[in-house]
Amino acid sequence: MTKWEYVTVPVLVHATKQILDNWGADGWELVQIVPGMNPENLVAYLKRPIEVPRQGGQGMTAGQRIADLGLTLPSVAQPIGSYQPAVVLGDLVYTSGQLPLVGGQLVVTGKLGAEVSVEDASAAARSAALNAIAAVAEAAGGIDNIRRIVKVTAFVAGTADFDAQPKVANGASDLFGEIFGEDGVHARSAVGVSSLPLNSPVEVEIIAQIATD
Repeated sequence: MTKWEYVTVPVLVHATKQILDNWGADGWELVQIVPGMNPENLVAYLKRPIEVPRQGGQGMTAGQRIADLGLTLPSVAQPIGSYQPAVVLGDLVYTSGQLPLVGGQLVVTGKLGAEVSVEDASAAARSAALNAIAAVAEAAGGIDNIRRIVKVTAFVAGTADFDAQPKVANGASDLFGEIFGEDGVHARSAVGVSSLPLNSPVEVEIIAQIATD
């Protein structure tokens, strides 16, 4: 099944062609360009088709799919402050921000636009997303009690001129699609920040719907 992924990109008037050419190389198509806050700025609306994977096999569960991908659901990361990994409200689970920790260690440190590449940060977002799934699964009583990924927020630490936050966040979004199929299609925000805890390049938090009966 093909769906469209959308993104907005701030561009400078004099660099519009260069920026759009760069995004076009990754399959993005221009929808429209609108004026920004001042005459030197424009905002480009782009889209590209994405193939949303269905859950593999008839009746395949999320737990079976994660094993089929060669992944293991990790233990829930211990909080590094005064908060809970996840909170349940009705049939929704809200996770705290999850870092790309594997075995208690960050898989990469630093900022986008400086020490960390988009590819490494995207892989880190995938690790953080897996930790978020683990937090929801623990709150839900198992991964197969997760009905849908509702909302994803990816925080990306970068330099002032780094503007490819959506590409980093795709590492998390793609994993949700691989594990949950159509139920992994979600709303999303990709937010650029100046720094994150432990010098992590990315942090992911999610809202998920769970079974309550």
